[in-house]
Order: sequence, then structure tokens, then C-alpha cells
Amino acid sequence: MRIKCCYIIFCILFSIQSILSQENEEIKITTEEVAVKKKKRERKIRPYEPLAPARAAFYSAVLPGLGQVYTGKYWKVPIVYAALGTGVYFYLQNNNNYNRVRDIFKRRLAGFTDDEFPNITNDQLISLQERYRRDQELSLLVTVGIYLLNIVDANVTAHLQQYNVTEDLSFKPKINFNEFDAGLNYGLSLNYNF
Repeated sequence: MRIKCCYIIFCILFSIQSILSQENEEIKITTEEVAVKKKKRERKIRPYEPLAPARAAFYSAVLPGLGQVYTGKYWKVPIVYAALGTGVYFYLQNNNNYNRVRDIFKRRLAGFTDDEFPNITNDQLISLQERYRRDQELSLLVTVGIYLLNIVDANVTAHLQQYNVTEDLSFKPKINFNEFDAGLNYGLSLNYNF
């Protein structure tokens, strides 16, 4: 009987000691992991520059795409120039068509009949002039809008680069497998570390 009690006490003490030693090892690992995460976080955070967004917007206003280069978003520069180039192309195309139709109309009023559109009446030429003029103004408006969007994009990108997003505050969707009814549980978790 005494031997059985000694075995039971020995087993309990041995279990408690192994459980306590595992907890200490886990605490050591977690403190080391936390220290490594803090070092990584400190490297990523850049100092706050209050004039960086204004500087990026100014650069984009002076030369479209320069604000994107300043913020490090080089891949946006071809998009900016393609959009602006497309707007300018349509403006010039509509301007050329408007001037061509206007010159034909003026020649008709002067009495010449050797134009490109012999089957089109004067009213139709006036209608074409109005259409090309409207398209020209619309393409100019779109080009100016793209130019302003370029400036806003540089400003917003510079603002967002200074926004500190760390793993301390995270919002992650989480899918758990329910062991009781073999279904999926969906949820959101909000984690905040000090």
C-alpha cells in the first residue's frame, strides 16, 4: 500500500514538474518572439513627415507622375501618362475634325463646291461642327480630370504611407471547423496588443 502511494505521489510530482517546465519554455519562446516582432516593427516604421503629402501633390502638379515617383509607386507612372495621352489624343482628333468641317462649311458659304462631303447639306455640316466641338470640350474636361486625379492620387498615397499599420491592431476573418456538427463557423476577430 505504501509503495502504491509512493508511486502515485512520484507520478504526480513528475507530471507537475514537466507541466511547469513546458510553461516556462513556452514563455521563453513567446518573449523571444515578441522581441523579434518588435524589432521588425521598429525597422518598418518610418518617421512621420507632415509635409510629405503636400510635397507629393506639388510634384505631381508640376510634372504628372513625379508625385508617384516620390512616393515610390513607379508602376503608376505609365498609367498616368497613358491616361493623359489618351485624353490629349482625343482632344486633338476632335479639334482637327472640327476645323476640317468648319473650313468645308466656310468654303461652301463662299461659293466653292469642291469639298469632301458633296452629299451632306449645310445643316448637317453645322450639326457635325457642334458634335465635334462638344466632343472636343468633353475630352478636354476628361483630360483635366485625369490630371487632377493624378495629383489627388499622389497626395493620398503619401498620406497612406505614413499611416502606421502594425500587427498590434488587426481585423482578420476567421473560419473554424466545428467538431460537434462537422460544419464551418465564420467569425471576425479583433486583436489588440499593448
